[in-house]
Amino acid sequence: MSKIVAVANQKGGVGKTTTAINLAANLASIGQKCLLVDMDPQSNTTSGLGIDKNTLEKTIYDVLIDGIALEDILQGTVIDCLDVVPATTDLSGAEVDLVNMEDRERKLKFALEKFQKVYKYIVIDCPPSLGLLTINSLVAANTVLIPMQCEFFALQGLGQLSKTILALMQDYDLELEGVLFTMFDSRTNLAEQVVAEVKNFFKDKVYETKIPRTIKLAEAPSFGKPVLMYDPLGKGAQAYMDFAKEFLSRQEEVKIADEIKDKSS
Repeated sequence: MSKIVAVANQKGGVGKTTTAINLAANLASIGQKCLLVDMDPQSNTTSGLGIDKNTLEKTIYDVLIDGIALEDILQGTVIDCLDVVPATTDLSGAEVDLVNMEDRERKLKFALEKFQKVYKYIVIDCPPSLGLLTINSLVAANTVLIPMQCEFFALQGLGQLSKTILALMQDYDLELEGVLFTMFDSRTNLAEQVVAEVKNFFKDKVYETKIPRTIKLAEAPSFGKPVLMYDPLGKGAQAYMDFAKEFLSRQEEVKIADEIKDKSS
């Protein structure tokens, strides 16, 4: 069965889409079959992997609202083992269109069900808000990954998001995958203070890998490539590869823990 990870933070500009693209791309580059779902109306995940949005006839909007089969809109990418569910700005209308629909918060979950045995990992890029598109993403997911910039206002946004996640965890089978620091600048005292504060709150759910702020990371999406293809030897590419490895190592730890638990029960 797939592991479904929603990448979410209601605060924009924290490296959410960059993280979704590069986590999926790195996992795929080492042979893990991945599906990347663009649930953000800004559709930067779609364009960030070189897909021309102007040529798309159907997108995730048509899946959610009109019940189009997901396999009819899948797009391949420049990386073997990585497919994308694309979006365009039309998706912004889905928030309104979903309101009066039955099972409105489960549309994405239903669409992904038949792909649970096709992909090892499904990564969902959520909008920077807590509307129905994000709720759909969190309901469909097993876990939520929170990219976080090391600044004061990030702490405020994190508090509200964590409240929403805790509420959803009571109703759905959702866990916190972890918190990833992005745009990290080790030269500032504030960055270290934010790290300490978040670690105090989330404990071992905070990743040791930190993603630095680099020009190449910012440039890569405009060339339609993940950073491992745009600047493979750069600091950003290395950091995201380190993160993917840490992500996978934690999956193994959870698997071993579950096996021990099953044997002892």
